[in-house]
Amino acid sequence: MDSSVIHTLAGDAGSDDPILALKAIAKLHKELDRVEAIAVRRARNANASWQFIALALGRSKQAVHKKYGRS
Repeated sequence: MDSSVIHTLAGDAGSDDPILALKAIAKLHKELDRVEAIAVRRARNANASWQFIALALGRSKQAVHKKYGRS
């Protein structure tokens, strides 16, 4: 994961230019989704349960399994 990308996008999300901020937020959503998927895959490879992953993400077990269960 390249945390500098997330850091840059987070900075741009606070821009005074609302269009630049919205574009940065959209890109930030995509990047965070990508990073989250990688972390979930790593957790599953380390034998973490869906319940434990859901707890860490603050979501229901069903929601997490539905999103990542086939990953």
